Amino acid sequence: MNISPTTLSILGVILLLIIAGISTVKQGNIAVITIFGKYRRLLHPGLNFKIPFIEREFKTISIQNRSIELGFQAITVDQANVNFSAMLLYAVVNHDEETIKNVAFKFMDLKSFQSALIRTVEGSIRAFVATKRQAEILSLRRDIVEEVKMQLDNTLEGWGYHLIDMQMNDITFDEEIMKSMAKVVSSNNLKAAAENEGQALLITKTKAAEAEGNAIKISAEADRVAAILRGQAVASFREEVAKGMSQAAKEMASSNLDSSVILFSMWTEAVKTMAEQGKGNVIFLDGSPDGMSRTFQQLMAFNNLELSAKRDHN
Repeated sequence: MNISPTTLSILGVILLLIIAGISTVKQGNIAVITIFGKYRRLLHPGLNFKIPFIEREFKTISIQNRSIELGFQAITVDQANVNFSAMLLYAVVNHDEETIKNVAFKFMDLKSFQSALIRTVEGSIRAFVATKRQAEILSLRRDIVEEVKMQLDNTLEGWGYHLIDMQMNDITFDEEIMKSMAKVVSSNNLKAAAENEGQALLITKTKAAEAEGNAIKISAEADRVAAILRGQAVASFREEVAKGMSQAAKEMASSNLDSSVILFSMWTEAVKTMAEQGKGNVIFLDGSPDGMSRTFQQLMAFNNLELSAKRDHN
């Protein structure tokens, strides 16, 4: 079967037109199609067909999340320079046709959009920082992010985008301010350390005083109990001595003997005990008749006193 050259030419043209009309859109992207410069339709991810030489792919819009880094400077109300470093995470609001058209036609290219986004964010932060003092900035990181999000939501929505997140990576000040802040922090740390050391010393001394006071109380109580026991022992000893002397006096009286012999015997026993157990080498005694008489009188008076106290007690 012979095919004429004209037919082959027509088939070749048709094949070229089919190949030229095939368009592939990658996942995560949407293609915007125009006819003679006017918006026509959208091509979604996958294999698509377009009219060759009439429909043109104007722009491919990424619907994935995008990030951009920015750094700028702002001035506080007390004229302090604050350096900001931030990261913006943004994306197309949705896949609706009107949203994609806004993204495709609002800005000439992606670079223009990013430039407008950066300037808008910088303006919002500078306006917010201009109402705050330098000492407040570091504690207002979250407030700055919320302020930017609140002001950008409506603006970005009109462009077809929305701000997913904003991270304030770093907030710094001029070198002189950083040095002064470091000095303030250092002095506060030294003050806190001194206060803690003082509290620790106070606690240590208080506990030591309490322990010493308790030891004194215990020692005093022990001395009191010992004194009571010594007094009771002395009293018991005297009571037994009085009982013995009384019994000996009764026996001697029944035998018609003078009770002074008992006193003399006690006196000699006392002298003997002092001689045996004393640490000195000399014992001075009054051996004269008058001295002996006075000694016996004193012993007799002591004996009578003990007997009188015993009778009063009974």
